[in-house]
Amino acid sequence: MAQTQTQTQTQTQAQTTAPAHQQPGFNPDQIRWQPFGDAPHFAYHIQQVDLAQGIADVLFRFDAGQRIILHRHMALNHTFVVRGTHVIYHADGSVKERRPTGSYTVSPADTTPHTEGGGEDADAIVLFSMRPEPGQLLYELLDDSGQKVGEIDLPLLHQLWLAQQEAQAEQAAGKAQVPATTPA
Repeated sequence: MAQTQTQTQTQTQAQTTAPAHQQPGFNPDQIRWQPFGDAPHFAYHIQQVDLAQGIADVLFRFDAGQRIILHRHMALNHTFVVRGTHVIYHADGSVKERRPTGSYTVSPADTTPHTEGGGEDADAIVLFSMRPEPGQLLYELLDDSGQKVGEIDLPLLHQLWLAQQEAQAEQAAGKAQVPATTPA
């Protein structure tokens, strides 16, 4: 028992005294970020989509100092800022709100168009937990004049999630294969 406690204390001390780049924790470079079509300034990674419960959890990475496409949130969103500053802009480009790392927000559906982005100094990484009512859209995508150019719903996110999982499985299988060597 004492030996186990000592080993645990040693491991804990090693973790807390290791340089920051060696300490365990969140590393956004290890996430397989996906572009959203040709929409600039953000990428996503779907954590899970539960069609039965009507919940989708998605990490978004917003580029520093940039704004994404104009859109509307058509369903309830819970957000948690994992890293950086999440900036919300009015449709005219003025800042509506700044959410620093650690901010948790529950936002009901809001048909007011807005954009979002990362703070000036660093990309923002934000976990969105979307919770639509049955049949409710998640987002409406708008052009610069406010006209709808696209929709995102839970079934679409589910399709994207399945494709993401398949790509990850293929990548893992590729890494597991040992290349054949030929004698010289």
